[in-house]
Amino acid sequence: MFKRYLPIFTWLPHYHKRLLGADLLAGLIVTVMVIPQSLAYALLAGLPAVVGLYASILPQLLYTFLGTSRTLAVGPVAIIALMTGAALSSVAAPGTPEYLQAALVLSLLSGAILVAMGALKMGFFSNFLSHPVISGFLTASGILIAVSQLGSLLGVSSSGFTLVERLMTLLPNLPTFNPYTVAIGGGTLLFLVLMRRYGKQSLIKVGLPAALADLMAKAGPVFAVVVTTVAAWHWQLAYEHGVAVVGTIPSGLPALSFPWGDAPLWRALLIPAMLISLVGFVESVSMGQMLAAKRRQRISPNQELIGLGAANLAAGFTSGMPVTGGLSRTVINYDAGAQTPAAGAFAALGIALVTMAFTGWLYYLPIATLAATITVSILTLVDIPMLRQTWRYSRSDFAAMAVTTLLTLVEGIEAGIIGGVTLSIALFLYRTSRPHSALVGRVPDTEHFRNVERHDVETVSNAALLRIDESLYFANARYLEDTVYNLVASRPELEHVVLICSAVNLIDASALESLDAINARLKDSDVKLHLSEVKGPVMDQLKKSDFLDALTGRVFLSTYAAWRQFS
Repeated sequence: MFKRYLPIFTWLPHYHKRLLGADLLAGLIVTVMVIPQSLAYALLAGLPAVVGLYASILPQLLYTFLGTSRTLAVGPVAIIALMTGAALSSVAAPGTPEYLQAALVLSLLSGAILVAMGALKMGFFSNFLSHPVISGFLTASGILIAVSQLGSLLGVSSSGFTLVERLMTLLPNLPTFNPYTVAIGGGTLLFLVLMRRYGKQSLIKVGLPAALADLMAKAGPVFAVVVTTVAAWHWQLAYEHGVAVVGTIPSGLPALSFPWGDAPLWRALLIPAMLISLVGFVESVSMGQMLAAKRRQRISPNQELIGLGAANLAAGFTSGMPVTGGLSRTVINYDAGAQTPAAGAFAALGIALVTMAFTGWLYYLPIATLAATITVSILTLVDIPMLRQTWRYSRSDFAAMAVTTLLTLVEGIEAGIIGGVTLSIALFLYRTSRPHSALVGRVPDTEHFRNVERHDVETVSNAALLRIDESLYFANARYLEDTVYNLVASRPELEHVVLICSAVNLIDASALESLDAINARLKDSDVKLHLSEVKGPVMDQLKKSDFLDALTGRVFLSTYAAWRQFS
């Protein structure tokens, strides 16, 4: 009972000192690594930097109790931050109390939607986001995030949540760039790229163990934060040269907040909250399943909905922002040796300690450093090889990917996701509305049957064996009728038509009506209709109707049995 609703009881009774040591070390490493990310993602959403820290404390603690992944780290992430900023900018001006209030309402809505989906066992709902749509969305989001950070890297102002808006506000301000900011941002960007590509190999060459070299290479953002913060403090770059810094970050734990808001605000944020919930769930579950498989573990998508929902509710009540399982922080947690969700709890406690006592140290942290950190972290989202592969493999899937990418860049995130999903469903309906079918014959001296147009097979003149390679439902029922009627009209000698149903997993009411019509029309033409290889669940449904009683032919267990009957 407890294990079902509180997954913490699946591992806590077996907890011991060795696991504690590994989780403590992982928690410490994650604490140090994700603080710059948490600050950066809050700024990306247009929120105060401290909101990113708040969103990394109680949400992660609650996920520790309710989540099923042993290594998933929950907190602010780039994609959700971008979606949050786009949603909030439509209801309030950044920097205002109303903007922060809207962020809390958005977190509550996202949390409530996720919990409701979990209670209704709707983990399957994420399947409506096809891989091409996700890939197109991530690629466009990566480009948007990178462009959104150009202003901070150059020391000029820019705004907007589409590519056009960003460029229109950025380009006129380019002549006023701050050379000191450019030096900090460009230097940090170059350093982080080099560390990501060559850091581990270079450190191994100088004699460091592979594990330590890998950890130090991943700690590149921490080194960049320390060096640039000390430099900004030592040379007073904020006051003497106009370099933008994080400034004062309130110390102490977040106070409980009650973001009730008004009804119009909740209605305005409902659709964005649904999209944030869906995208966050897909990102989190994909990462959780991948890492769980490496350790031969399993996660429960429906329980993950509960865990992520509770985390977002916690963010809403503790002055946070929408959260999900983050790619980079989860990989850091996994590579650092986390064994149980306790590692995430230790990281949350570490961030809470920093929030209470050490935020003053971050005053001189340059915004350009955080912008460089974000830019490098989202480089992996732009998947050019996947674009090329999808173009070669499927033009229709590439169309869904391209539409998602273009709409996200030009019209915004909501339009991109909705447009991509709509086009994917429309293309699916179009493809399945014209199901592939094939006349088959027997491969000589075997019980196997293949397409007469592809293989040298044996056929009989008075019977047509028609294989249907798709489930039958309302969208393709009429097409099936036309296919059978055309077949009968082209072969006057036919006496039997056998529909091979080995690939049919469903026959809905519309398709059943079409089968009735086919059976009646063939009867008028003195042609008998037969079925073969009908799957058990499909046969169970057919038995609930009068179709089998009216069927002019038989239902054969195999196509070979039908062949023997007519040959």
